[in-house]
Amino acid sequence: MTSVFLFEYQKVHHIFGEGNFVLTQSEGRWNNKPQAFYDLFRIENNKIVEHWDVIQEIPAQMAHSNGMF
Repeated sequence: MTSVFLFEYQKVHHIFGEGNFVLTQSEGRWNNKPQAFYDLFRIENNKIVEHWDVIQEIPAQMAHSNGMF
């Protein structure tokens, strides 16, 4: 049995850079559920040499009024 996972970025909210690191805060969908994506890249010689990420499902109802972004 083969599983297909739908993964798409829909909107970039913020891009932060300092030194040779860049952090993006985005939202999109994974398996048809809304998600928050945090991607951290380390750049060297104008190329991405390392990447870390965190993905968190965006709840239908937040516990506060601050939002995810």
